[in-house]
Amino acid sequence: MLTVKLATALVLGYLFGSIPFGILLTRLAGTDDLRSIGSGNIGATNVLRTGRKGLAAATLICDTLKGTVAVLVGGQIAGPDGALVAALGAFLGHLFPVWLGFKGGKGVATYIGLLIGLLWPAAIAFCALWIVVALLTRYSSAAALIASLVTPFGLWYFGHPALALLFAFLTLLLWFMHRSNIAKLMSGSESKIGAKA
Repeated sequence: MLTVKLATALVLGYLFGSIPFGILLTRLAGTDDLRSIGSGNIGATNVLRTGRKGLAAATLICDTLKGTVAVLVGGQIAGPDGALVAALGAFLGHLFPVWLGFKGGKGVATYIGLLIGLLWPAAIAFCALWIVVALLTRYSSAAALIASLVTPFGLWYFGHPALALLFAFLTLLLWFMHRSNIAKLMSGSESKIGAKA
């Protein structure tokens, strides 16, 4: 019975995570297909390239909250283990949504949403570190990479080994999705915050 509940939490988490809010919101607003703009990514950063700051903010909020909701639903279905499994499902759903040929976003907002649902002080710490690094470097990608790298170690240090293990895996996935950004950072060609694409 527990196995069925965990599988249900995983599937529902994936379905929540796979909702492509960036594409849905920009379509409702009558803009071009988001995948044909800028980086082609479906996240808030690329929505911002449409010039619609409100849409970008809405995408950021929705991509964050879908992770939080997935965790809460998973927890209701199968307890703490269900919340962890749903978190994994939601992150995989955002990165690899079946509706878009498994080509999704890079996961930063959803990563934060999962932290909110599982351990909200860790989400605050992530965002604070992101802001500090972003202010120092003006690179959004570098801020996300560093904040995500620190997160599993922080979770482990403060006595949350299961969360640390989960977020170590999610961080590996997030870094994989940012591989082109990493290459640009290393070559000095990455776009800075506020610069036009």
